[in-house]
Amino acid sequence: MTPRFTERLWPGPVGWIVALGLAAMFGIAFVPVSPVAGGVAAAVALVAAVSMVLVAATRVSVVDGELHAGSAHIPVEFLADAEALDPTATRAALGTELDARTYLCLRGWVRTAVRVRVTDPADPTPFWVVSTRRPHALVEALGLPVSPDAPHAELP
Repeated sequence: MTPRFTERLWPGPVGWIVALGLAAMFGIAFVPVSPVAGGVAAAVALVAAVSMVLVAATRVSVVDGELHAGSAHIPVEFLADAEALDPTATRAALGTELDARTYLCLRGWVRTAVRVRVTDPADPTPFWVVSTRRPHALVEALGLPVSPDAPHAELP
């Protein structure tokens, strides 16, 4: 089935610059041994850094009636009260409002998120908080009623 929502949480420009800088540092460190060794070290470090970036870029999607966030998934029928969180509300949801049992799928380079309440009586997890750059689209894809007291602001 076609996903109702899919997003890959790629790092921003700073993440890619760090990967390139790491490769350059390895190359420079090996240049005194030999310029060829420096080039090989830079190439190997670049491949390793890009691989780490690819692994860190998790996928968030709504497919076949399930919310997938990283390696975890939950049927949408066990979710309620979806909240699109702006950066301020995301900080609050991860700070003073956080329940230690909440499932978190976060990426530090993504400042907005969605919080949904888990209604499955067999699941001790009260909420899922999932990073997304498009929180309103994710809430819409879940097809859940929006929490009336949701502490979020409108995003552009």
